[in-house]
Amino acid sequence: MLHVKQAVIVEGKYDKIKLSSVIDGVIIPTDGFNVFKNKETLALIRYFAETTGIIILTDSDAAGFKIRSFLKGAVGKGEILNVYVPDIFGKERRKTAPSKEGKLGVEGMEKEIILEAFRKAGIAADDGSEQSYREPITKLDLYECGLSGGKNSSEMRKRLLAELKLPELLTASGMVAILNTMMSRQELFYLAEKLNSGEEQS
Repeated sequence: MLHVKQAVIVEGKYDKIKLSSVIDGVIIPTDGFNVFKNKETLALIRYFAETTGIIILTDSDAAGFKIRSFLKGAVGKGEILNVYVPDIFGKERRKTAPSKEGKLGVEGMEKEIILEAFRKAGIAADDGSEQSYREPITKLDLYECGLSGGKNSSEMRKRLLAELKLPELLTASGMVAILNTMMSRQELFYLAEKLNSGEEQS
């Protein structure tokens, strides 16, 4: 069980049920798009953002990213961390059919996958150790690595995200944020060169 000091925002009650078996902490469901007009839920989320900070853990489909984007703009002040579950195609047991995009939501993820998603976002059990400072990855680095602004950038981004088991819908800003929790600039350039070499050889 992972102890989390921040409040974790999920989409629905089944996501909350799954997550409650993985983490020890406050979990707030948005009830899908209802959060757009639910002033009470928004007030609660804003409160936690300004006190403990919040973690947004929505599904990796278009709807999940829409909710994530809305919350980022609606919260304003406070600390917001993003945790992303990977693109895994399938159907939750309680559903008769897969979602529109065919991707599993948070509720359908194995516990180990959710824990790994938290770890990738830099959220892990406190073992008393501190990470040494490392130069942050920027959008310019993505450009210099060929991950943006180039002829094959889109394909390279997809391959990088697949390699790291991250959702393909991540924006450049989202990529920068989560890559900074996972690796150094040097490691990013090495991985990009490795992917690029593999592309040239194929």
